[in-house]
Amino acid sequence: MNPPKYRQVADALRREIDNGTYPPGARLPSESELSARFEASRNTVRSGLGLLVTEGLITSSQGLGYEVRSHEVFELNASRFENLNFPQNGDAYKTDVTNAGRRPHQTFRVELRPTPDEVADRLKIDHGSTTVLRFCHRFVDDVPWSTQATHYPMWLVDQAPRLTTPGDIKEGTTRYLASIGIEQVGYFDEITTRMPTPEEARLLEVGAGVPVLLWTRTGYSADRPIRCTITTFRGDLNRMTYEIGELSARNESL
Repeated sequence: MNPPKYRQVADALRREIDNGTYPPGARLPSESELSARFEASRNTVRSGLGLLVTEGLITSSQGLGYEVRSHEVFELNASRFENLNFPQNGDAYKTDVTNAGRRPHQTFRVELRPTPDEVADRLKIDHGSTTVLRFCHRFVDDVPWSTQATHYPMWLVDQAPRLTTPGDIKEGTTRYLASIGIEQVGYFDEITTRMPTPEEARLLEVGAGVPVLLWTRTGYSADRPIRCTITTFRGDLNRMTYEIGELSARNESL
């Protein structure tokens, strides 16, 4: 049984996007041109194009038609992120983006606020307790890359008052804490995906059909949790990697 006509339109265009007939940034033919090509009504063509929009393959702009989404993916090595054994020029975000030949930019806000229950559980503090929230909105080459919300318990803030600074901590918070004797000796990561909330879609400028990747990292000193960081990435522009164990064979030529 043949699929519905709008799916045939979507399938044909998807194949042409995959094989490079329409590369990233290319504009697709107009709805009227596609109607003639597929011998289908404009509503049918519009439904097929709408399917590709929800899949995150193309974008739609008023008066400009449809364009193949550009994907210049940024790769983040999550094993090295915040690892003090690797040289850094400023915080981990700035270092990784700069080393990739890209341009970092971020904005900050700092608040004292009640802790979400799921964060309180990770920090092993009472529900409803106040934490310091350091919220970063991060960009790579002026394109929204991520938001990062880090919660610090008040007992830690008493020892590390710079955590309440409304701007950037130049060396990064992990190095700052280590410099005053509070060393992060380990972390526990959780990675999930879902569709963005309206606020996340606004901040990250994601279109229909594009998911977000949530990376929750709980950092520990030798005896207790010291922070919980929830980073929300655009799912179409990011790839995370980890390095575990001895990997010398990975770099050996075959």
